[in-house]
Amino acid sequence: MNQDTDGGLPFFRLLALTAAALLIHGYHAGVEDSEIYVPAAKKLLHPELYPYAPEFFLAHGHLSIFGPILAVTARLTSLSMDWTLLAWYVACLFGTLAACWMIVRACFSNARARWTSMLIVTAVLTMPASNTGLLLLDPYLTARSFSTPFTLFALASLLERRYAWASAAMFVTAAIHPQMIVYLLFLAGVMWVTDRGKAATREPVPVLASAIGLLPTGFHLSSATEPYREALYSRDYFFLYNWTWYHWLGLLAPLAILAWFWRGNLRGAEPGFKKISFALIPFGLISIVAGVVFSLPEFEMFARLQPLRSFHLITLVFVLLLGGVIGEYLARGRRWVPFAFALPLAAGMSLVARATYPNSARIEIPSNTSTNPWVNTLLWIRLNTPENAIFAVDSRYFKDVLSDVHGFRAISERSSMADYYKDGGVVSLFPALAVEWKQMSNATEGLNHFTPEQFQNLKQEYPEVTWTVIHGDAPNGMNCPYRERAYSVCHMPALLAAASSIR
Repeated sequence: MNQDTDGGLPFFRLLALTAAALLIHGYHAGVEDSEIYVPAAKKLLHPELYPYAPEFFLAHGHLSIFGPILAVTARLTSLSMDWTLLAWYVACLFGTLAACWMIVRACFSNARARWTSMLIVTAVLTMPASNTGLLLLDPYLTARSFSTPFTLFALASLLERRYAWASAAMFVTAAIHPQMIVYLLFLAGVMWVTDRGKAATREPVPVLASAIGLLPTGFHLSSATEPYREALYSRDYFFLYNWTWYHWLGLLAPLAILAWFWRGNLRGAEPGFKKISFALIPFGLISIVAGVVFSLPEFEMFARLQPLRSFHLITLVFVLLLGGVIGEYLARGRRWVPFAFALPLAAGMSLVARATYPNSARIEIPSNTSTNPWVNTLLWIRLNTPENAIFAVDSRYFKDVLSDVHGFRAISERSSMADYYKDGGVVSLFPALAVEWKQMSNATEGLNHFTPEQFQNLKQEYPEVTWTVIHGDAPNGMNCPYRERAYSVCHMPALLAAASSIR
């Protein structure tokens, strides 16, 4: 396993790595940010869904072709949206690994370095990118699942000076995830500046100034005010002064090692290795400086730009380069070395995956039932309540241990009042929704322990709400057609005549 002259894509090996990644890290439908992305796709496919408060997911949905991709796929294939999500997740997983292969092919000449890198990145694919709030690849489908492989493909194309392909990948990335394309364009600009003196780079490159047009508007120099301030500061990772020493280590250590890669004369390294190693250093340092500035009170309104998201790309590429170096120097004549590194990492990540979703199957295959009692409740709601039903759910339900962070809207396919955590994340990016979010999330806080009088007050304030989900026993007198495994699904009580007249 020395020199690898095959410039093609090792399809079947990558397919095997895709299967391994799926087994190690799992797949979970409707969890975490899927609560924001998936309802937008489902509403495109079935416009009658989500008649109430769709702004909390359409604010993102209007900026991306993620939803249309899923809706069109479901229509063309006649697959349900749940199966469409799983199919696209597997495709994106394969695409990410294929793009990783293209990068290691551009950076290392020897097969042992390339495959050591691929085994290691497969093992740690869902590791966090420092304290940015991002994983290298989520075990669920969102717009990042699409943008990540296209970003890596664009980067590999830049390393190989295939600028037409890089431009095409950037265009697709921008259409899918307008925020992530800014980081890619910035890195491309750094690479171009560091390489501009060479004749080969006089070919056309993407117009980096176009990144300016992708930035949101409405920013101004002032401190955030309530209730937007509460939503903004609920994302403590936006602000560097909240980061601990080991979070800082996750920022600075990769940059220091990348500097060593750049300055060293490492065996088996292709020109792309030094090129990307160097470019990532100013890319990361400038991002850190921006993060420091945006942590100042005067610049709070800019914190939602999240400049440190650049470390998603930095960390992913760093893992690929480090894995290749390990393979080049330690695996020479020792075929067992790549597995000695990858297998313990895979075992550790598998345990993390189990601990993150302890009440759910590792790979959640679409079904009308689930082993998770919260998901099972949401599936019952999908099958047994009207499509125009509007639900009140405890706004802090994402912190419920049994939920395994499965989103209400994404799985139940029903409207709900705003929740504190995921809808709060939307508000942190779209301040205009802050007042509505705060009122709704306050109104349902502690709903699992409401008395009949509190349910009456909620009905009086939000008469359009027709159903509720309670984790625990419902108060006496409520009509609850579903009572199973610690959850109750109930009709909201009728509005009393006296309360109605007051309104």
